[in-house]
Amino acid sequence: MQKTMPAAQTRKHWTKPKVAAFFAALAAGRPEPQTELAYDNAFQLLVAVVLSAQSTDIGVNRATRELFKTVQTPEAMLAFGLEKLIGHVRTIGLFNTKAKNVLALSEMLVRLHGSEVPRDREALEALPGVGRKTANVVLNVIWGEETCAVDTHIFRVANRTGLAPGKTPLAVETGLMAIIPQPYRRDAHHWLILHGRYICVARTPKCDECTVKSLCPWPRQQKRAMYVTELHDNGK
Repeated sequence: MQKTMPAAQTRKHWTKPKVAAFFAALAAGRPEPQTELAYDNAFQLLVAVVLSAQSTDIGVNRATRELFKTVQTPEAMLAFGLEKLIGHVRTIGLFNTKAKNVLALSEMLVRLHGSEVPRDREALEALPGVGRKTANVVLNVIWGEETCAVDTHIFRVANRTGLAPGKTPLAVETGLMAIIPQPYRRDAHHWLILHGRYICVARTPKCDECTVKSLCPWPRQQKRAMYVTELHDNGK
């Protein structure tokens, strides 16, 4: 369960200058952040993101390395077929359902969109296996739109730091998009994902390695909790 800072405390701590400084520090560490999914075109990215649900980017890249050498288009995916596709992605969680969705979305792209990945949220979300997060990734990575695809890492970072506490991914996304300043809105989602993946990890966040530690209230919040526990244990 993600711990969330009280709303009043969040509003008091995260002033506009602090939010700007937070993203400036992340940007300084990764000036040109990129998705860690491997792809050569919009269709391959769409397939990779669909496959990545409840799976790691490393695992998806391993599964698609040989697949994408053969399959670059929806037509090629349909010709490849379900049996061969499953053979490539069976190491990924929920591979049967995902493979069926990839074939179904490929058919829809050919039939409804001239074999092109649409630059339209509604059209993207109408594709099998594509939800808001997947659509956000495609819109952001391929066309540079200012979206924030809230995965487990962003959800954790937003709640732990109090940047945008929320009980659902949509609530966190809405909160983040309301506070992220220009010029950070396009790349904020990459910075937050990578920060959560490598520094602000789930079990024991690596605060000693964190470039935004001086801005983040989490370490101080943890120290206060430890201090209160010590007082209680000592009978004070």
